[in-house]
Amino acid sequence: MDKRKSLPGPNDIHREILPNGITVLTRSNFNSPSVVIGGYLDAGALFDPDPKLGLADFVTSALMRGTKKRTFDTIYNELESAGASLGFSSGVHKSGFHGRSLAEDLPLLLTLLTESLTTPTFPKVELEKLRAQLLTGLDISAQDTADMASQTFDEILFKDHPYSRPEEGNHQTVKRITRDDLVKFHREHFGPRGMVIVIVGAVEGAEAVKQVKRSLGAWQVEDQKEAPALPPLKMLKKTVRKHHRINGKSQSDLVVGTNGPMRRDAEFMPASLGNNILGQFGLMGRIGDVVREKAGLAYYAHSSLSAGLGPGSWEVNAGVNPSNVAKASELIVGELKRFVDDGVTPEELKDSQENFVGRLPLSLESNGGVANALLNIERHDLGLDYYQRYEGLVRDVTREAVLNAARKFIDVEKLAVAVAGA
Repeated sequence: MDKRKSLPGPNDIHREILPNGITVLTRSNFNSPSVVIGGYLDAGALFDPDPKLGLADFVTSALMRGTKKRTFDTIYNELESAGASLGFSSGVHKSGFHGRSLAEDLPLLLTLLTESLTTPTFPKVELEKLRAQLLTGLDISAQDTADMASQTFDEILFKDHPYSRPEEGNHQTVKRITRDDLVKFHREHFGPRGMVIVIVGAVEGAEAVKQVKRSLGAWQVEDQKEAPALPPLKMLKKTVRKHHRINGKSQSDLVVGTNGPMRRDAEFMPASLGNNILGQFGLMGRIGDVVREKAGLAYYAHSSLSAGLGPGSWEVNAGVNPSNVAKASELIVGELKRFVDDGVTPEELKDSQENFVGRLPLSLESNGGVANALLNIERHDLGLDYYQRYEGLVRDVTREAVLNAARKFIDVEKLAVAVAGA
């Protein structure tokens, strides 16, 4: 049997756009009695005004704190009684949701999702409890060397760009947010235009779409605001280093990196395979081998590629003893230089390609994995047949393509170097 036919594709993904603008994607799986829902709306942190950073995050965190028909306790009691779950999250571009239940409880899940999206009441008592939780989270993050190194890295790499701003805001901005701000943000940015919902599990596609229409098909929001265009990114002209001091820490976290491709860029797949070789595969690739295994300078060391709707990042992360920051940084830069100068070997590329192809079916074994896959192809306009073409896309990548991607994005003379710790 052609294994590609078992992967999600046009033959078993149902996609429909409702009259009010909501895009619905479904895939049936009757091997499990459950269903997973997921989705997103154009209501991310891009809309946050600078004085009130964290507003989108605050709004999404508050959606289930009470609706016109149900209190906070009622919502969670109903979910718990059904053994179901539902939650919201926020990002730079989108706010998302994710839930799961038995197939028979899909109407309940969609009812609670609809009420949370369309009629949240933002009760004042619950908002103050939530604000306290958000502020506590910021306190914890401020003492986390990995979190602070990542934030500092973004401030360097994306200077004067929306991506430099922390999505969760800071103490001053979160304290400044009022209930009126939440109500206004919700009214202006939460709406059906640009919304995507996926349903995967023990339900026929047509029935799933019918249930979404029944729940959300009548939702209309006049004057729903469009997301602002991203400003051009100012590229680094030289290496910039910044140390965020957190006293009393026995570990410092280090991030060294540069800009990376967007998800839709032609260089994404070559860069992704190259990154796997650089700092992921096996014991965290070349970076892990050189910095952690051989030199013993890091508790962990790996590379990552962050590619989304806008400019991405290509970075190396390491946790080190404060006295080893300079040595570890030097070794990382040396490996980046070798990666750009020499590229990858035929054996490294073949192993990485086999790894990519082999792990795809595993990522699609669960309803949740398939739901994430459908959201991925919709968000980045990859095509319903993307996962059936995936093996060919991976195997078509050449050593030259990996080298060209590395040289396009990585310049060891123009790096962002962020350290957080003592």
